[in-house]
Amino acid sequence: MKYRMALVGNPNCGKTTLFNELTGSNQYVGNWPGVTVEQKSGHLKHHKNDIDIIDLPGIYSLSTYSLEEVITRDYIEKENPDVIINIVDASNIERNLFLTLQLMEMRKPMVIALNMMDVLQSRGDKLDVKALEKRIGVPILPIVARKSEGVHLLVHKAIDQIGKVSPIPQIYPPAVQSLIDELERKMKVSQLHIAQFIDEGVADVSEQKLKELNELVEKRIQNIDMDRDMIISDEKYNYITKIVGECMKKSSGERETVSDKIDKVVTNRVLAIPIFMLMMLFVFWVAFGPVGSFISDGFSVLVNDYIIGTIQNLLINAGVADWLYSLIVNGILGGVGSVLSFLPQIAVLFLMLSFLEDSGYMARAAFIMDRLLRRFGLSGRSFIPMLMGFGCTVPALMAARTLENERDRRLTMMITPFMSCSARLPVYAVFAGVFFKGKEMLVIFSLYILGILIAVLSGIILKKFVAGNDVSNFIMELPEYRKPTVKNLGLHTWEKTRGFITKAGTVLLLAFVVIWFLQQFDFKLNMVADSSYSMFGSIGKWIAPVFAPLGFGDWHASSSLLTGIVAKEAVVGTLGILYGVGDAVAADPAIIAQQLSTVFTPLSAYSFMTFTLLYTPCIAALATLRREMNSLKWTAFTIAYQLVVAWTVSFLIFQIGSLFF
Repeated sequence: MKYRMALVGNPNCGKTTLFNELTGSNQYVGNWPGVTVEQKSGHLKHHKNDIDIIDLPGIYSLSTYSLEEVITRDYIEKENPDVIINIVDASNIERNLFLTLQLMEMRKPMVIALNMMDVLQSRGDKLDVKALEKRIGVPILPIVARKSEGVHLLVHKAIDQIGKVSPIPQIYPPAVQSLIDELERKMKVSQLHIAQFIDEGVADVSEQKLKELNELVEKRIQNIDMDRDMIISDEKYNYITKIVGECMKKSSGERETVSDKIDKVVTNRVLAIPIFMLMMLFVFWVAFGPVGSFISDGFSVLVNDYIIGTIQNLLINAGVADWLYSLIVNGILGGVGSVLSFLPQIAVLFLMLSFLEDSGYMARAAFIMDRLLRRFGLSGRSFIPMLMGFGCTVPALMAARTLENERDRRLTMMITPFMSCSARLPVYAVFAGVFFKGKEMLVIFSLYILGILIAVLSGIILKKFVAGNDVSNFIMELPEYRKPTVKNLGLHTWEKTRGFITKAGTVLLLAFVVIWFLQQFDFKLNMVADSSYSMFGSIGKWIAPVFAPLGFGDWHASSSLLTGIVAKEAVVGTLGILYGVGDAVAADPAIIAQQLSTVFTPLSAYSFMTFTLLYTPCIAALATLRREMNSLKWTAFTIAYQLVVAWTVSFLIFQIGSLFF
């Protein structure tokens, strides 16, 4: 049989972890709202059943105020999945059951997956699952998704529930139900009143007066609706508190958990931000210090001396034409090899960041930054997409959907690209390795901090024009600290690393072939001996004066920034192609370093890295920005703003630095 199962639950309930366990997928698992910003699909083969698993955005209710709530509710109502698997965090059961009651009111087949039972038990609490199941009226299965405990039985029970409608819980006492009915009656009367008035089309009533009456009635309807929702919410929480109190026996006394003890330090008002900085510094020390450099050096030897060197010898022995040899060695291998040389360091960085995310620390980072950002008129909620921007700008822009206010979403999308994505790391690694030997980690760390500072300053400047002066409230659950599993760390790291490799073998490969062609031929399609007379050289020399005040007026550097719009990794690949020397392997970092040192100084190199950090993101991110903004005007303004900021900051760094160095 063919079935569809929808996973629905609060943020941080383990929904995406369960999705990965069921489907074998490697969707991103994080500990903050917004990780799942649109529905994801996976497939499960269970005995003779083909099951499509739909992972819906994490939400706290079905009030449909935010975009993720709309996505979830619309899917359940319009797509009619065969069964809903409602994931409930057993360690925060009271809050999670509010959504459960709303789902039951939709009268859909449903089963409850009571996740994180291990956390509940570690606190010394005891929950009578059978008694809770009897009170609610929906099957409840205790599971531990990250350990695959109870997952198989959950699927079996979900299949059994298909076709069975969830009962409506008896929440409201008669007096409360009467009050709710009366409020709904008043709301309908008000709606009918204005509708009839408009239909009558009274001749002596002006359009302005009609508009005022309409606004008055609409306001009255909103007030009635608010009163009704408040009463309903209170009664639901009273009902939840009552049944949980009957079914759960909490450990005697308020025992301080391990998470509480850690949070006393890492969220301390004075120590929080310094600890966050030290934590990130340690991450970069591991990735770009002795550990990452040792792995990267060995990998570089493997790529250049063995893989590329072997291919190079095969081509020479085969006697291929000069142009074909140049295309393969200096074009394809030179470009792709330059990028892949830094794969180990990037993989180590992904691993370290994954550890912080899976442990629950990154949720604290957003909470910590809220205190600082609020002083500048921003919210910690905006820092969540910014944190995701350390990985990739595309999902970070999509994560802005979690912001309820349209103006806040727009502002967040405008400043998120300033966060340094992983695609920029090869550029930093090359320049820091050449000009800041022994201090690579500090230089790269400084660029990440610079990106955060520019994003914050941009928020201060732009909020008056984009988001107004109001700051939205930021309420966020701090999940329990958890020991990351090897499986989740491996999946997360591999997914990001695989994306890097895939891009190198597809988008970048095609880009490097085009770059080689533009470097070898002039506009009359004549092959040139000197690449400065090629199409690429002509374009580079035309735009080079724009970057001269920034310290890098060389046409090679200017041209590489153009290809960086396709993908930021292409900057390094382009330099590898343009600085290829004779028959030498252009991917060899030593060759690139030798050429860069004749063009750049340490100051101009830092200016170049700064411009790479701040100017427009890759074309995939720009397409996402256009789609999420839903406005060509705001997209164009964002691109122009990023270019101006990148040029200005790089200009200031080089010109002011020139006074001292």
